[in-house]
Amino acid sequence: MAVSEEERNRSITGLAPLEAVLFDVDGTLSDSDPIHHAAFSEMLQEVGFNGGVPISEEFYVANIAGKHNEYLCETLFPDWDFEKGMKFLNDKEALFRRLAAGKIVPVNGLSKLRKWIEERGFKRAAVTNAPRPNAELMLSSLGLNDFFQDVIIGGECERAKPFPDPYLKGLEALSASPNHTLVFEDSPSGVKAGVAAGMPVVAVTFRNPEHLLREAGATILIKDYDDPKLWKALEELEKAAAGTLTVNQNGN
Repeated sequence: MAVSEEERNRSITGLAPLEAVLFDVDGTLSDSDPIHHAAFSEMLQEVGFNGGVPISEEFYVANIAGKHNEYLCETLFPDWDFEKGMKFLNDKEALFRRLAAGKIVPVNGLSKLRKWIEERGFKRAAVTNAPRPNAELMLSSLGLNDFFQDVIIGGECERAKPFPDPYLKGLEALSASPNHTLVFEDSPSGVKAGVAAGMPVVAVTFRNPEHLLREAGATILIKDYDDPKLWKALEELEKAAAGTLTVNQNGN
């Protein structure tokens, strides 16, 4: 049975009072997937993957986007030894950084959401499956180095997304409770990780099919950070927080 917008908003208002926000990086802060797709397509074609035919966007979204490199090493190159596969993927990441230089732009409305978060003093961390050099390039290009209080890398955790470990580590780094923390994501893998860590997830719908994000457990789907659905949910969250404060004050 379909879940109504009111019911979805209610799961976010249950976070009141909000204390922390966790963001994925690629595809969530910037629509960087086309650059990743171009890098993968060029390098896979060079090694004769898919018969030398460039991979489609559909293949990229279904099989690569949001996945960590150790997983991709096993699924894209099952006949290669691990070291060879990881060298290919590390070279691909270096190509991505070269292609991405000067081309990273924020998702619409990100500055508005950033201001909203900063004005309320919420804790915040970036939680990504991207290698640290990629994450650092993205955050620097977007002017977000000083915004995030910590950057959690999936590959530096015991398990990367879709397992909850990176988000659990983010909560630990911020000393935040999952009961009062909101996640922003864009991939089914990332949504699953946030949900498994016990938090509602807002998913940005750039590249991934909406039904897959829903199936992964996303609470709200938004086209960008100007989406009225997001701001309605945040308004309801603030009302709930104000009500909680009033109840606590009256109780005292």
